[in-house]
Amino acid sequence: MPFGNLFRRPWSSDVRLDDKTVVITGANTGIGKETALDLAKRGARVIMACRDMEKAEGALKEVIDGSGNQNVVIKKLDLSDTKSVREFAETINKEEPRLNILINNAGVMVCPYGKTVDGFEMQIGVNHMGHFLLTHLLIDLIKSSTPARIINVSSMAHSWGTINLDDINSEKGYDKIKAYNQSKLANILFTRSLAKRLQGTGVTAYSLHPGVVQTDLWRHVNGAQAAFMKMISPFTKTSAKGAQTSIYCAVAPELETESGGYYSDCAPASCSRAASDDDMAQKLWELSCQMLSVSWD
Repeated sequence: MPFGNLFRRPWSSDVRLDDKTVVITGANTGIGKETALDLAKRGARVIMACRDMEKAEGALKEVIDGSGNQNVVIKKLDLSDTKSVREFAETINKEEPRLNILINNAGVMVCPYGKTVDGFEMQIGVNHMGHFLLTHLLIDLIKSSTPARIINVSSMAHSWGTINLDDINSEKGYDKIKAYNQSKLANILFTRSLAKRLQGTGVTAYSLHPGVVQTDLWRHVNGAQAAFMKMISPFTKTSAKGAQTSIYCAVAPELETESGGYYSDCAPASCSRAASDDDMAQKLWELSCQMLSVSWD
């Protein structure tokens, strides 16, 4: 976090979202839930896309009670299974007349090696491939709902990431932190490519670092990492504070003419050199299309 931002006034805005529809992935906990609560308070129809429907029920009640907005629903979405992603998108396309804001927020972090239903390494599979496919399947509805925005929640961890095109699924060797960093770098590269392809459509795309947030994403860290987290905890953010940059990217009027950028602390931020590599962004895009068997013109 740039220290200059410590002294900046917190961002706030009274923008309303009446008659707008929002989809937020991973909305049953952490910054996803806080984002849902804020956007519901602004009058949006909020669709909370969640893997764990039991937890989602509790989160739904919290969001409705906290916002006073009854127009909030939960839908099942498991980003580690492309069948689930396709079923979710089909439901949205069939039932929703519009989709103004898509927030690709869900994620897994530094988990033990595992594979998604479709054989992707879990972190690249959920954090990148699942959201890539979801965005692809919803893009026509989003384009017909302009002005519209797509927000990809990344992390400053992207700075230490590299995209391994020859072994995207970490089959030759697995380092859970490297795999996480790769997936977060993929989020930014995806955003850059997406913004280019959406030029002139009225749909804009943003990626962001929410801050080091106290969420249950940290459940897989080891003893030394947990001790480090405890040590830096006075400098970490609550989920409500961590959600602010997602909300900023979703509603700030000044971003309407911006697209493809990376944000932190509700302001433009600089990303790593690897995250600005348009050649790699294009290669990752092609590989993602190939692995998901989709063509995206």
